[in-house]
Amino acid sequence: MTGFTVALVLVVAAAGLLRWRRPAWYWMTFGVALAALRVLVRYASVMDACGLTVPPSRWRLALARATNRPMPESRPPCILRLRPTRTGLVLRLKLRPGQDAFDVAAASDRLRHSFSMYGVTSRELRSGVVEVRMTGYDVLKRVQMPAKTDIRPMRVPVALREDGSVHYRDYRAIPHALTLGATESGKSVYQRNLVAGLAPLDVALVGIDCKQGIELFPLARRFSALAANPDTATDLLDALVTRMEGVYQLIRAEQRITADIPDAEIAADIWDLPDAIRPTPIVVLVDEVAELALFATKEEEKRRDRVITALVRLAQLGRAAGIYLEICGQRFGSELGKGITMLRAQLTGRTAHRVNDETSANMAFGDISPDAVLAAIQIPADMRGVAIAGDSTGGWHRIRAPHTSLRQAVNICNRHADRTPDLPELAPFRPALPGTPATPVPLSKTAPAAA
Repeated sequence: MTGFTVALVLVVAAAGLLRWRRPAWYWMTFGVALAALRVLVRYASVMDACGLTVPPSRWRLALARATNRPMPESRPPCILRLRPTRTGLVLRLKLRPGQDAFDVAAASDRLRHSFSMYGVTSRELRSGVVEVRMTGYDVLKRVQMPAKTDIRPMRVPVALREDGSVHYRDYRAIPHALTLGATESGKSVYQRNLVAGLAPLDVALVGIDCKQGIELFPLARRFSALAANPDTATDLLDALVTRMEGVYQLIRAEQRITADIPDAEIAADIWDLPDAIRPTPIVVLVDEVAELALFATKEEEKRRDRVITALVRLAQLGRAAGIYLEICGQRFGSELGKGITMLRAQLTGRTAHRVNDETSANMAFGDISPDAVLAAIQIPADMRGVAIAGDSTGGWHRIRAPHTSLRQAVNICNRHADRTPDLPELAPFRPALPGTPATPVPLSKTAPAAA
């Protein structure tokens, strides 16, 4: 009996130490089994206490009266599947007649307390089926991305969501995005993760860093074009507009609209073109958009109008030509001048780190969700990297990117420097660095290089 007691004490002590120092390890060893047992045992009573049950149907009441049996109790949603994950549990529920997915979402906080979980979120999979994701610990406190992620063309993992799932930046689904964040909020780390994720892909990177290039120029070996001041940025954006028009001419020439061509093969953007002639997609990263919109003289005002006009044109027309925008800034408001709100309307993806004022949060999420605005202004200053990510559908998530140092991002970009395309329209803006490969990468993946 003494040996058993000692072993039990050691196991409890080990569990407590793991829960304190390594919550992910604790969850995989002890937490997942205890949480699953707790959910299954408490399920019926918790659902009844949270108002997620329905009264028995009339035929069940009539059958109970006819057979002189006790009256049936209220029924909770049926559990279709309980699946453990590396961060929590996923509960798939079949709703009873009369229930709605909003009822489960409204009760998520009560479910969190009742099941003793760290967080609970829900989403509707299809009519009558709801997925409830429960996290067993704070996954954003120490971000650990899973070893395997679902990487596709123009889709890269950049952060971890509070429900334990991976947050992807999918350019095919959301072409343009706005990222806001005050100084020391983690915006630069988010941008490094984005560049590091794009570096191994067949994509051209174009950067505009008006802070004299201190953020993006260390990554220059993977960039096809870089601008370090507003004057160069103006010419670079004009060159991108010229390239966009050229790509549209290519699409027009290859549309093949004839009677014997199926509708699915008619080209409407670069992804409908054959691989041999498909132009390389471009991701344009603007590090500080306010520097492009500010002016002090008449000449700077003319330059500013050219810049904003070019950005709006790229945001409105660039998707089909394979040009995608990542607009970043500390502040983004209507005081930046005409055209700014028009530009914001084209930026479907929104990410807001800690901001210094509610107006910036409203510019990011005011037209999406009031709850996202409230969540953005409540991000604490000591939680660098935590952000709110949403889109025009109204959905939003709390995310945090894993810490990536500038040296790590530089190493990744240098490792994949051979993937940097040489775009003729952007050749004057190609950063000149020692050790840059002399042989250019062709415009398309299979087309021969230009002589």
